[in-house]
Amino acid sequence: MQLLIDFLPIVLFFTAYVITKELLIAVAVLMVVAPLAFIVQWFMTRKVNKISAASTVLVVVLGGATLISGDSVFIFWKPTVLYWAAAIAFLASQYMGKRPFIRRMLEAASKSPDDQIQLDASNWSKLNLLWVAFFVFAGSINIYVAYNFTEEAWVNFKLFGLLGLTFLFIIGQSIWLSRHIQNDESK
Repeated sequence: MQLLIDFLPIVLFFTAYVITKELLIAVAVLMVVAPLAFIVQWFMTRKVNKISAASTVLVVVLGGATLISGDSVFIFWKPTVLYWAAAIAFLASQYMGKRPFIRRMLEAASKSPDDQIQLDASNWSKLNLLWVAFFVFAGSINIYVAYNFTEEAWVNFKLFGLLGLTFLFIIGQSIWLSRHIQNDESK
């Protein structure tokens, strides 16, 4: 259910664009659905997901700028700003606090301490830096597509391309983790 709520705004944005071929209408739909999805998520979990909160704020601010100005460049930058902000936050967590963000996120997602991934500090740091690199890359490629392809291509890339890149990265991360978890457990 959580996954459905997370993807509902982008799916409805994409659907509105496919039906109307009007980015401003799709942005208006996104600006209504994203805050509603965030509120539903909060009611279900009673927790504020910081990434969802940041994404929702960016949708409202950059979506509002897009609607007011009629210039799609603002909404084009939304994924990039979110990805690059995440990259900065993940990188900062390497040097501030006791654990990098990726470790905190994966530990929070575990149902019990027995389900938690066990890595040494060096591998947690490497994994966190892999996420930094992914966020920088995904934000960069989003802007490349936005400025070098059609609006329709960008809308398709926003849903399928960024989702596909994330899926491929998570598969790669899983393979990397499986190698390092075995190595760490054998020590």
